[in-house]
Amino acid sequence: MTASIEYGRTHDTVQLRIPAVLRQGHQQPEPEPEAPPERKGGRDRYLDLLRALALGRVVLYHNFSWFWLPLVFPSMGVMFALAGSLMARSLSRPALGVIRGRLRRLLPPMWLFGALMIGLQILDGWGPDSEGHPGAWWAKLGFWLLPLSTPPYAGELAGFHGHVETTWAEQVIVPLWYLRAYLWYVLLSPLMLRALRRFPVVTLSAPLALVIVMNAFFADQDFIYGRVWETANDFATFGACWILGMAHQEGLLKKIPQYVLPSIAPLVMVAGLWYLQTRPADPTESTDIESWPIAQALWSLGFVAILLHVSPSWEQWPRRLERWNGLVSLLNARAVSVYLWHEVALVLAVPLIDVFGAVPFLSANFQWLLASPSFMLLVAIPLIGLLLLTFGWIEDVAAKRSPRLFPYPRRQRGRRRAAD
Repeated sequence: MTASIEYGRTHDTVQLRIPAVLRQGHQQPEPEPEAPPERKGGRDRYLDLLRALALGRVVLYHNFSWFWLPLVFPSMGVMFALAGSLMARSLSRPALGVIRGRLRRLLPPMWLFGALMIGLQILDGWGPDSEGHPGAWWAKLGFWLLPLSTPPYAGELAGFHGHVETTWAEQVIVPLWYLRAYLWYVLLSPLMLRALRRFPVVTLSAPLALVIVMNAFFADQDFIYGRVWETANDFATFGACWILGMAHQEGLLKKIPQYVLPSIAPLVMVAGLWYLQTRPADPTESTDIESWPIAQALWSLGFVAILLHVSPSWEQWPRRLERWNGLVSLLNARAVSVYLWHEVALVLAVPLIDVFGAVPFLSANFQWLLASPSFMLLVAIPLIGLLLLTFGWIEDVAAKRSPRLFPYPRRQRGRRRAAD
């Protein structure tokens, strides 16, 4: 799984230069081609919808662990593609200022999250002496300030005297790989955009080639678990999606024939699915595409290409989707907080369900419900809302907006009637 995030797209402005030729027999010069109309800098509701769906799918996957969810909607590829598109749009301004703005939006929510998680881990028994290398423990804490690598966490704790699982820290912190990858994409985006404009096919293909080489020829090497490998592998897996989003914003996808993407994208997805089915796996468990970077890279790229090819660019919601405006707007306004805190809510849901299980009547008659992942999600959703109310305001501060506890837009009266 998100991210400080901007919304909307602008129309690609490509200037056509033609020789100044005077027509013989005419006093007026030849008219120049009309420039494409400028698109308003408002929010693109189609992109907002994709981001909201991606966040919802992340929560569902972490709760149910259904292997088919990343196939139905590869959230991480979609989120990186949207972020790449918005990054390319912002790079019309000086690159250093854009990178500084992205870091300002990303890091404060993570710092707040990290301060609380580090404190809770220390209270649960984690510390400099827990790993046997106090100096390294203190040094690795620097990744909580700038996540160039995965921030450190305790693999196993006391679980607050058994009230939560002993692996609770790993559950709530492991998703931070997304912020680590996002940071590297932001830092390298000026170079990637320049390469994309000069060598579009090579630039788009490079991450795919890298992830194939790394996982096909070096997967059994001892350094696979190193921090450098982990960072490079995630970067390569979704790099093509990020660059494809930049190409979409640059208008490069519109320059190729309309039939190309719908023809090639399914073949790329089939290649990823074929690779996934040929991998060795436990016959008692379904093969999860998120465990195989090559398959995930190919499937995500093909899926994202189709979504960007469709790309209706809604400045206003279609009538059938207007009812979802509030929820979609809330998820977009709190995208980073939802991504950071949803695992915390899922972890806290377990001891709360245990409280219900301690009631004899509920334990005797509704044990099937208490053990259901669906009931766990029902308990976690209000907890996510509570965490957003408590900590989500940091996203407004990071974006230099007035803090809001619950940025749920009010529906304008008479809008539906006026649309009719």
